[in-house]
Amino acid sequence: MNILVACEESQRVCMAFREKGHRAFSCDVIECSGGHPEWHIMQDVIPLLNGNCEFKTCDGKVHTVNGKWDMIIAFPPCTKTSNAGARHLWKGHTLNLQRYYEGLCGKALFMTIYNADCEKIVIENPTPSKIYEYPEPTQKIQPYQFGNPFTKLTLLWEKGVAPLKSTDIVEPKATWCPSGSYSGKHGKQHRGMFTKNRAKNRSKTFSGIAKAMAEQWG
Repeated sequence: MNILVACEESQRVCMAFREKGHRAFSCDVIECSGGHPEWHIMQDVIPLLNGNCEFKTCDGKVHTVNGKWDMIIAFPPCTKTSNAGARHLWKGHTLNLQRYYEGLCGKALFMTIYNADCEKIVIENPTPSKIYEYPEPTQKIQPYQFGNPFTKLTLLWEKGVAPLKSTDIVEPKATWCPSGSYSGKHGKQHRGMFTKNRAKNRSKTFSGIAKAMAEQWG
């Protein structure tokens, strides 16, 4: 299958599908950290979403997709739309219009991917703030359901694929990248593996989830 993994620099999902023999490409506006520039497209993903496209990977080679992508899996930025940051939307009782606007831009990218011309689409994000009125997610998962011993509630919006099934349920030992306010109110176990660079660390897909995606949807 031709698979576009949108807004992914870690390449974990891309690599998981590549290991299953699929023609998967990661795409982000920054360089990849997964070690496979030959599979990474560094550009705005929007022109690629509907397929019938030509693009260059970071090794300089040009690739073509004739027709639609067989699947799109996306991890659009959520810093300005996540419920975890909802406190920044308000200054007292006044709506922070700049923050709200930035969140609307984030939702616009989400909906552009959600409405792409592709039969199989999956979008992963944390819980969005209600003010942005996202569509209802189809599934909620946790890393500890897939062999990674952490809690980090993850929402999936799925089209054309079956819900992801748990593969290896383990006991969670800590919360992964909680918000600063959450960390300060809870004990050591729930203060998380990261209290700095939370946005960057939260954006990386757990290996167990990536493997499950490739095995069940590939």
